Amino acid sequence: QVQLVQSGGGLVRAGDSLRLSCAASGRTVSSYTMGWFRQAPEKEREFVARIRASDTTSYADSVKGRFTISRDNAKNTVYLQVNNLKPEDAAVYYCKTSDRWRDYWGQGTQVSVSS
Repeated sequence: QVQLVQSGGGLVRAGDSLRLSCAASGRTVSSYTMGWFRQAPEKEREFVARIRASDTTSYADSVKGRFTISRDNAKNTVYLQVNNLKPEDAAVYYCKTSDRWRDYWGQGTQVSVSS
């Protein structure tokens, strides 16, 4: 059973930084693609970043240069470092992984940004 447990998030000011964490069980994060998505109120969930087993990373254009996805294999945890936050970054952030049968999502963590 794959479980993703998120932590981090909160209320910050524009320009501040946060680190979001996603601890996995039932899945070795270094062996699978792990991703971060976000959903703002009344908007669809959107891709933010992913890291592949090959260590290749990719980002949405809106976060390039500000967000960094990484993983700690010893802790089996994936991180999203979010820097220079903007009001438009406010959303619920979700981590995700998949297998051939289904997607697995974390419980979500709120990031709120005050201008």
